[in-house]
Amino acid sequence: MSTWTTSKVVQDFVRTLAGSVLNANQHSAAVHPRVLVRRALEHNAAAIILAHNHPSGVLDPSEADKRITNRLKEALQLIDVRTLDHIIVTSNGCKSFAEEGLL
Repeated sequence: MSTWTTSKVVQDFVRTLAGSVLNANQHSAAVHPRVLVRRALEHNAAAIILAHNHPSGVLDPSEADKRITNRLKEALQLIDVRTLDHIIVTSNGCKSFAEEGLL
């Protein structure tokens, strides 16, 4: 695990952006590719880092996490926006999809 993924700055950033792209409740979150694509276009993004929290404290990505990551990555590729990473944030630390070879 690298230092940048465990930094408080990353965790604060994730908390700040939570809800800006997704519709979440206590147990799950729904991310719609069209909303993420629209936000990337609004910001003229060339690349993006996805992030979400696991309140359970489990660092490992679920199969649903892996599926939505691939779906979002494919949607972003259509508009030439690179997905640099997807970070899972918990009270126990952070896990990077890129570092785990999951992107």
